[in-house]
Amino acid sequence: MNPAKGHRNLRIGRFSEAGRIYLVTTTTLNRTAVFLDFNVARSAIKAFTSERALKDATLICWVLMPEHAHWLIQLGEDTLSKTVMRMKSLSARAVNQQRGISEQLWQHAFHDHALRQEEDLKETSRYIVANPLRAGLVNTPGNYPFWDAIWL
Repeated sequence: MNPAKGHRNLRIGRFSEAGRIYLVTTTTLNRTAVFLDFNVARSAIKAFTSERALKDATLICWVLMPEHAHWLIQLGEDTLSKTVMRMKSLSARAVNQQRGISEQLWQHAFHDHALRQEEDLKETSRYIVANPLRAGLVNTPGNYPFWDAIWL
């Protein structure tokens, strides 16, 4: 299968609604564990949480794993694709600058899921924050340095 065609197929039917909350998952190219390096991870986080990346969107909760990220985003006026593209682009530039290289960081595509009910918000946030625990990286989410939620 042509990967580019597969990425286009992921966008079929994608609808962005201002104010809607989306769970977005994106992976590094070839699932390379780039974010095992603390300084590289901090560079990516500073970029994708910046006002420049988010504009009028709100990053409700996120976790940066060694080879992927989960973002819980409440959209502003821009589409989900534009918002995620900015977050990925700015974080890739920051990571490349930190590493002194010029390489593609993220896979082209991303997975998204629109939250449909208010009660989904806290359950989804718990899922995001517990990701390092499920992956066996820590014994408690509080011991993992690369996550945040607006409630804290």
